[in-house]
Amino acid sequence: MIYVTGDMHGQIARFDDPALRKLKEHDTLLVCGDFGFLWDGSAAEMNTLKKLSKKKYNICFVDGTHENFDMLSRLKIKKWNGGKVHQIAPNIFHLMRGQVFKIEDQTVFTFGGGESPDIEIRFEMNTWSDKEIPTREELLEGVENLQKTDGKIDIVVTHEPPAKIKDFLLLSTGADAPLTAINTYLEDVGKTCKFSHWYFGSLHMDKFISATHVSLFKNVLDAKTGKLVK
Repeated sequence: MIYVTGDMHGQIARFDDPALRKLKEHDTLLVCGDFGFLWDGSAAEMNTLKKLSKKKYNICFVDGTHENFDMLSRLKIKKWNGGKVHQIAPNIFHLMRGQVFKIEDQTVFTFGGGESPDIEIRFEMNTWSDKEIPTREELLEGVENLQKTDGKIDIVVTHEPPAKIKDFLLLSTGADAPLTAINTYLEDVGKTCKFSHWYFGSLHMDKFISATHVSLFKNVLDAKTGKLVK
């Protein structure tokens, strides 16, 4: 089965969630950005990754804005289930931007990245990277890969939401997170392809917005049906 959850920010305690304990061998967990377990290369971090590598299921994440992009970019690009990945461990994969994967019987389109709302603070703390912002080449590759599927996708996994969804959430919650070019791009993606479910994590809220769009943080869902795993 395929499961999906929101940003983890390197918090190993998230894997103690009873919902995640239900995952079995050959299952796949999709993470909607800000995975955070590849951050400083410390001995403690390597020990944590070693623990995660012993999980019987695959852990697959799109990048968010709080990632160590330099560490990710140093990893060799490989092909996995039809799309480009950075493989961190035998069962841990960074699903690169603009890719289409075939996982079990589902086609999954992935697009990570975004623009940090706290960019000024993070720049001063030397924790910001311009690699969080998708390149023109990545945007074009996403379009090209979608065209190869005739615009038919089962699951979309992104860090940021499409523009209209983000605008709706900001208005309804009063949150402060400006629309960016990536939101506009994803809005266009939504208009040009058909999909069953779209999951994103950047807003750190668990909310079923429509029959297709879901904002995720700590909830774990069955990615194929969109149902909450308890």
